[in-house]
Amino acid sequence: MISAFIAGAVKRRVLAVQEFTFLLIDSLRHAFTPPRYLIDTLIQMDVIGFGSLPIVVLIGFFTGGVLSLQTYRTLSTFGEVGLMGKVVALSIVLELGPVLTALMVAGRNSSGIASELGSMLVSEQIDAMRALGTDPLRKLVAPRLFATVITLPLLTILSDFCGLLGGYFVSYYTVRLTSQEYWTSAYQALTYKDVSQGLIKPFFFAVLISLVGCYHGLHTKGGTEGVGRATTQAMVTASVLIVVVDFFITKFLVGIGF
Repeated sequence: MISAFIAGAVKRRVLAVQEFTFLLIDSLRHAFTPPRYLIDTLIQMDVIGFGSLPIVVLIGFFTGGVLSLQTYRTLSTFGEVGLMGKVVALSIVLELGPVLTALMVAGRNSSGIASELGSMLVSEQIDAMRALGTDPLRKLVAPRLFATVITLPLLTILSDFCGLLGGYFVSYYTVRLTSQEYWTSAYQALTYKDVSQGLIKPFFFAVLISLVGCYHGLHTKGGTEGVGRATTQAMVTASVLIVVVDFFITKFLVGIGF
C-alpha cells in the first residue's frame, strides 16, 4: 500500500517535470516566431514590472539598511568599519538583490498569473480561445514570459541601487562614515564579473517565475477551490526553484572562474 502510494507520487512528479519542460520549450519557440502580441506584452510589463516597483524599492532599501547594521557589529570588532561599503555592495549585487527581488516578484506575480489563468481555465475561456483559432501559449504564456524577462533585470538593478542607498544612510547616520568613504569602497569592490553575475541570474529567475505561474494556472483542477490551490502551489514552487537554481548558477559561474 505504502509502496504504491510512493510510486504514484513519484510518477506524478515526473509527469509534472515533463509537462513543465514541454511548456518551456513551446513557450521559447513561440516567443521567437510570429505572430506576437505586442499590446499584451506591454500590458504585462506594466502589471509585472511597474506594479512590483513599490515592494522592490522598499525591500531593497531596508535590506541594505539591515545589512549595514549587522555588518557594523562585526567590522567594528576588527576595526575595519571602512569596509562597510565593500561588504554591502558585494552582498547586495551578487546575491541579496537578485534573489530577494525574484522572490518578491514571484510572490506577487507568479501566484497572480496562476490565479488569472486558472480562473480562465475553469470558466472555459481558454477552450473558447482555442475554438476561435487562437493559441493560448502565444496569447497568454509568451507575453508573460517576455514581460518578466524584460522587467525583472531592470527591477534587480533598481533593487541593488536602493540596497546600496539604504546601506549608505545607515553608514552615514549611524556609523558616521563619510559619503566618499562609503561610495568609494562600494565602487572599488565591484568588478565587471560581480555585476555581470548579479545580472545574469534575473533572466533565469524570470523564466521560472512566469512559466511556473503559467504551468499551475493551465493545470488547474477542481473549480474555484483548485484556483486557490494553484495560486499557492505556484508561489511556493517558484520560490523554492529560485533558491535552488541560484545555487547551481552560482556554482557554475564560480566553477568557470566567472
